[in-house]
Amino acid sequence: MLLSASVTAVPAWSQPAPATKSAPARIAVATDVAPILRHHAVLVSAGYEDALQGALALQQAIAAFLASPTQAGLDAARKAWLDAREFYGQTEAFRFYGGPIDDDNGPEGRINAWPMDESYVDYVVDAPNAGIINNRKLPITKKQLSSLNERDGEENIATGWHAIEFLLWGQDLSDTGPGARPFEDYVDGKKPNADRRRQYLRVVTELLVDDLRFVNNAWTPNNARNYRARFERGGMESVRKMLVGLGSLSRGELAGERLEVAMASQDQEDEHSCFSDNTHRDAVANATGIQNVWLGQFKRRDGTTLQGPGLRDLVAARDAAVAERTTKQIATSLAAAQAIPAPFDQAIKVGGDPAARAKIQQTIDSLTQQSKDLVEAANAVGITRLTLVQP
Repeated sequence: MLLSASVTAVPAWSQPAPATKSAPARIAVATDVAPILRHHAVLVSAGYEDALQGALALQQAIAAFLASPTQAGLDAARKAWLDAREFYGQTEAFRFYGGPIDDDNGPEGRINAWPMDESYVDYVVDAPNAGIINNRKLPITKKQLSSLNERDGEENIATGWHAIEFLLWGQDLSDTGPGARPFEDYVDGKKPNADRRRQYLRVVTELLVDDLRFVNNAWTPNNARNYRARFERGGMESVRKMLVGLGSLSRGELAGERLEVAMASQDQEDEHSCFSDNTHRDAVANATGIQNVWLGQFKRRDGTTLQGPGLRDLVAARDAAVAERTTKQIATSLAAAQAIPAPFDQAIKVGGDPAARAKIQQTIDSLTQQSKDLVEAANAVGITRLTLVQP
């Protein structure tokens, strides 16, 4: 049955594209993006809220472990870290465009900086007295650790997910599994400076929670002065930021820094979560975050799913073929990331299993093509200036 012209059956952003992309059509796109921006803000807020809740659960597990260090307590803290990473990793799709997490004053460098010179923080196999923990002249406070993070070198990581990861797992000296730091490292009399190690783990986790709460607050609803309010009013500039985030994570960061570099160097130090052997899951979480933004969906920690208009809908309204091609490529990239074998540090080695390296290369190739498709998608809605992060 045909609808009369006066009836709106579906939102304007999902209407078929006109035959030509005239100036009035491009103006129409700008006026039709409001539902997409509002829903994206809902997704971002939910993503950071779940990342924060994961960090709070981690903090609780660490507090229980530090109160009475046991192997069971350490295992529970490790599991909480892995669980929290699944949700934080998906929020990486909200980066790379100068938002509250990574503008000039953003906390991203304290939250997720890597690769990490672990000897900057604590002992390593060939340096038993190395690190901030074993230097009793250095106070261990949030202010001090923040000031020490990346001081005198990008690998001098003192804070964030990977400092916590190292403190929970220790160096990964195994070819078949992650690090195996003993819980006795936190027991007085069993390891030098156990008291400072406990203090460091407690403080660095509190700092992570603080930083994630800061970012979460920037995206909470009903605040006319926060970043979310400005983003929702941003029109096509906000759409451009969304596409910059997806394209930059696809090519420059995930395919480039996190996969290509490790493939080229074959060095465990170049894998993202090298202490816990969680790098393969990091890749899946990042790829899932890209798909979330593109499709306008997000599965929350409590199992509920948010669904609404996403970038796909906006692009499909202008060029259905580009939208469909990009949707398929993003799904292909996610499937490829899910096929990356663990442990990642063994999969990247030449002379090991060639099928393992091939699966990582397939992921890189798919993500590279995906970034090109996202550029086409941007062009379809009249955006030609993306300034994507390159590897």
